[in-house]
Amino acid sequence: MQAPITLSLRWLDAEQSADLPLPAYHSELAAGMDVASALREPLHLAPGEISLVPTGFAVAIPPGFELQVRPRSGLAIRHGITVVNSPGTIDADYRGEVMVGLINLGRKTFTIKRGDRIAQLVLAPVCRARVLAVAALDDTGRGAGGFGHSGI
Repeated sequence: MQAPITLSLRWLDAEQSADLPLPAYHSELAAGMDVASALREPLHLAPGEISLVPTGFAVAIPPGFELQVRPRSGLAIRHGITVVNSPGTIDADYRGEVMVGLINLGRKTFTIKRGDRIAQLVLAPVCRARVLAVAALDDTGRGAGGFGHSGI
């Protein structure tokens, strides 16, 4: 396993965030850190509704990395609550509050309270591309076959 990479976190209002946990891995080999809601009042997310949920903190991501915002599988499977732009990307040069865009794809209104674990954060390396315009692309066995092309 690779040595941990430091992710600096700053509470935007340390006094108001004293009751909130830091993002944390909940098992030894977990890829994602659970992140909690910093809502001041409960949020009732109706079916089909989208809301931006605050976390109360900003981060400094090391150059060459991104922080991906992903759904929590239990919320998605049991309640239809997922990250609307999944996975969301927080770039290394962003210093604003980490916000989580949630959508309720379920059939019932779902209530999110302060401190509820609402998403996962995954620190991932970024590989940047150099885009080169060419007249033709290399041939492959698949060619231009699109969705469902493999028959599976």
